[in-house]
Amino acid sequence: MFYHDKKLQYRVRVDKPNPMFARMLQQAIGGIEGEIRVCLQYLFQAWGSRGPVKYRDMLLDTGTEEIAHIEMLATAVALNLEGAPASLKDEMAKDKMIGAVMGGMDPRHILSSGMAAMAVDSNGVPFNGSWVVGSGNIAADMYANVMAESTGRVLATRLWEATDDPGMKDMLSFLIARDTMHQNQWLAVIEELGGLKNVHPIPNSFPQDMENQEFNYKFFSTNIEADADVQGRFTSGPSMDGKGEFSAVRITPQGQEPQLGPPDPRGHAQKEQIEFYGGDSLIDKVKGAL
Repeated sequence: MFYHDKKLQYRVRVDKPNPMFARMLQQAIGGIEGEIRVCLQYLFQAWGSRGPVKYRDMLLDTGTEEIAHIEMLATAVALNLEGAPASLKDEMAKDKMIGAVMGGMDPRHILSSGMAAMAVDSNGVPFNGSWVVGSGNIAADMYANVMAESTGRVLATRLWEATDDPGMKDMLSFLIARDTMHQNQWLAVIEELGGLKNVHPIPNSFPQDMENQEFNYKFFSTNIEADADVQGRFTSGPSMDGKGEFSAVRITPQGQEPQLGPPDPRGHAQKEQIEFYGGDSLIDKVKGAL
């Protein structure tokens, strides 16, 4: 069950409405780095959580908080659209290029939403649920959450740089601060689970002696122009999980050249393809079987 409060989580004010910035804010709502993504990600992880209840409760708390962030950003979009031209004629009178495509605003803010936010990114592409990660493995999910909060914080800082509106900078500074907390929150869970040496390799429930021991800590160099001796923390010394030793080699093929069987005549490949395999007899066989 969910409850709501009529008040925003944090104040949202716009000193000077800017329809173009409203469009940019859409990325923080419905883009791959946006708040809908993290909101649904944390909630679906919580709803499918098995194990210590504290992690499910934490995910529910944070997923619900992200709903509040969507609300704040949707309010900011609406406030930035106030005073925007609702008529193309108004813009055409000012600029023959229709106000440089209405000053950079999204026409759908007029045509589809009536000067309100939408569940789309800054290009008007609808939110994509396939971005939501919920694997059922708590460690894998925590890393996915760190990535989501990291790219979200990068976006928020770029939006902060893109506006001179004091109200928008204030709101974004709050969202940036929450991204800082959430990054640390998910990393704290990884530490609580035992850190790198315990949680890795993920899943740690799979017997590692069942994987190919020749390749599990070997870095493959695929750069044909690179020196054979690749240098880096990832090429020598103990592995990060403490369960192996890094090494590096130039990659060489370990498998065979693929040899596929003849095309199924019922799939109607070109006759030259079918005949290459003696296709006439195959066709006869298929016809005979039918």
